[in-house]
Parts: sequence; structure tokens; C-alpha cells
Amino acid sequence: MSERWPEVPEFEVAPELDEEEDVDVDGPDEPEAAADPGPAAPAAPPEAPAEAEHAAGEFAIPAGYGVLEGSPSGTRRSVGVVVSRFNGAVTSKLLEGALAELDEAGVARDAITIMPVPGAFELPLAAMALAKTRRYACIVALGCVIRGDTPHFDFVAGEAASGLQLAALETGVPVAFGVLTLEGAGQADDRLEKGAEAARTALEMADVFAQLRAAASR
Repeated sequence: MSERWPEVPEFEVAPELDEEEDVDVDGPDEPEAAADPGPAAPAAPPEAPAEAEHAAGEFAIPAGYGVLEGSPSGTRRSVGVVVSRFNGAVTSKLLEGALAELDEAGVARDAITIMPVPGAFELPLAAMALAKTRRYACIVALGCVIRGDTPHFDFVAGEAASGLQLAALETGVPVAFGVLTLEGAGQADDRLEKGAEAARTALEMADVFAQLRAAASR
């Protein structure tokens, strides 16, 4: 019986790895962490409601004081109206409103003189000329200036306002400001009552000035 060495067991040899092949030595992949988005952007503040053009509430005078206050009465008063032809679709509506208000206040049609002028820039000169005649208790100035792409608006609107005020201050005759200053023509429809408002203002100031003269002469 011949003796033999025991056979060497065969072992399974792992295949050689390609040098470029990555070897995962850290176990299974873990899910990647989400990128930090950073601090959340602050929420946009809610839009503020559009502010009203006038404060709510009624004007009140404390009791116990002497008060000299006019009323928009047109009886036995003559009124001069200066109106701009420029932007005539708007100014004609302002004129209609002013004339309707003067009629309602009792101003006779033949006691009203209307002086059309080319534009708002010419309103102060016309108002001054009418006031200096001393034939009118008050002057109503009507016009419309619409903002454009140039500074023209600022010059015309500002000069019209200061010029009309100067006409009143130099002559002592009330001059009511009925000039619309608009960002666009679409704003005119909501402001056409300014013609009637200017007429009421002029008559009220004429009345209070008449009362003041009467009180001073006593």
C-alpha cells in the first residue's frame, strides 16, 4: 500500500479588480443629505391699502367764539369764469358743472362772464384781468393738466397754481382753483365734480368777504 500526501484542497480565488474600478469599502450607500437652502426669505409685507384723498370726519368749531363764515350764495353776485381750451374734452365738462352749480346757487346767467384761454398757463393772467375790473365778486378758474414724459407738467401745473393765488392776493378778489392735475386722462372722470366744487368755493369766499366788509363798516 503506497502512501500519498493528502490532496491540497482547492480554494476559490477572488478575481482581480481593475485598478480604475471603485471599491466600496464603507458599506452600502447612505442617502445624500438635502442641500441646506439657507434661511427662509422673509414673506413680502401685505400691500398697504390706498390712502383716501381726504380725512374722514366733520369740521367743528368750539362753542363760545365769534364765527364769520360764508355760504355759497350767488344772489346779486357777478362771477367771472376763466377756462382753458387745452384738454377741452375735460375742461368743457368742468365748465358745465361749474355753470350748473352757479345756476343752482342763484347766479343769474347774464351775471356770468366766461373767458376761454389757450391753456392752464394763461389762466392766472386772465383771472387777474377779470379781478382788476372790480366787476366780479369772485373768479372761478378751470383747467386740466396731464402728466407727460417731460417736466412740462410740473412747470405748467405749479405756475398755474401760484399765479392764480397771486391774482387773488393782489386784488383781494377770491379766485377758486378748479384745475385738474392728472397722471393720465383716465383719472378725469372721477374728478369732474371739481368744476362745481370750485364754483361753490368761489361763492362762499365772496360771501364771507362781503360779511367782513359789512362788519368792518359798522
